[in-house]
Amino acid sequence: MSAGPYGALLDAVRGVRWPAARRVMGATLGAHASNLKGNSSEFSEFRPYRQGDDPHRIDWRLLARSDRAYVRITTDRATFRTSMLVDASASMAFPLPNMDKWRLAREVAVGLAAVAHAEADPVGLAIAGEKQTTLVPRARRSVLLEMMRALDATTPRGTTALAPMIDNARASRLVVITDVLGDADDMISAARLRVAARGEVILVHIVATEELNPPTEAMLAVDPEAPTMRRVLDDDMRREYVLAYTRWLDDTAAAVRAAGVRYIRAETNEPAPHLVRRIAGETARRGG
Repeated sequence: MSAGPYGALLDAVRGVRWPAARRVMGATLGAHASNLKGNSSEFSEFRPYRQGDDPHRIDWRLLARSDRAYVRITTDRATFRTSMLVDASASMAFPLPNMDKWRLAREVAVGLAAVAHAEADPVGLAIAGEKQTTLVPRARRSVLLEMMRALDATTPRGTTALAPMIDNARASRLVVITDVLGDADDMISAARLRVAARGEVILVHIVATEELNPPTEAMLAVDPEAPTMRRVLDDDMRREYVLAYTRWLDDTAAAVRAAGVRYIRAETNEPAPHLVRRIAGETARRGG
């Protein structure tokens, strides 16, 4: 597979583990602890033998010591269907000409998909833009290349709603990569419902360094998704903007976390491999 410009990224995240946040349902052999109890090699616990149990699971050494029959219960390992939902609305093209938010969003989507795919998880992609693209989660070798091609063929434009795509995602673990400048309330509500249904949702909030610290010279600010909305940004307005934007970031993070969704703020000056490791590592520290 030719990774093209993503080659260095894929090399940098090789070997990263990304466990599920909780035990998963599924019978397909994979890397994640499953709710199923069976005959795998990973020992979980003993329990007294009951009529109907497989005699092969009796621990005969324990029977000899205690004169009571116990069976060995093991925890199976399962795959975890994972999908990336990437916001491709016009605001993700900021700042021009480099489109740093879109660059980071693409790289994070590919990096996380590569980590999941390396653990045999089916991975998929949904692009929420002027033209919507959906690749259902698959485990085949070519899936990463298909994702790269779809992302590279997309230019952020227009406006789009993320909430319906969250509702329709065919994955157990959904990563939403967005600047949260669209249908935020509906998106959070849709994510809350997925979490309530025992899905795992991670929101990666892409923030440009220029949004946090805009230039000091006077400038005309234009909303890329509502071009008629224009405002002169002078020193006084700049101070008001920074206070309001910081407050909005804090309020957004609180609302997302209150919905049971993992919130990751990602600034465009953070290297994508570091961000991928941070997202996967946080799950591991939580005991996934």
